[in-house]
Amino acid sequence: MNASAKKHDVFQAIADPTRREILKLLAGKEFAITELSERFPMSRTAVSKHLLILSEAGLVKKRKSGREKLYTLQAEPLSELEQWLSYFEQFWQNKMSMLKTLVEKDIQT
Repeated sequence: MNASAKKHDVFQAIADPTRREILKLLAGKEFAITELSERFPMSRTAVSKHLLILSEAGLVKKRKSGREKLYTLQAEPLSELEQWLSYFEQFWQNKMSMLKTLVEKDIQT
């Protein structure tokens, strides 16, 4: 498989804070690449590279409208992340229960 055919997985795609911010923006509405580029302190080319990684992970979809490329969020692949994180929820719930017990005990004394 050559480098241009390599796909990124969801975990790789969301590893970068800029890509996570792009996903947040796209969750609210469709954006042209020029609009997205204006929101980040980087070149349009850099934003395009981030969008390519998100696209390869299936997290964004693009369509052409005239001369512009418009991007939208495709949230379905995030279910893989949700499934992975749900396993660890048991540990968070346990810690929250322990904290509640400690706080209640402290209040009673």
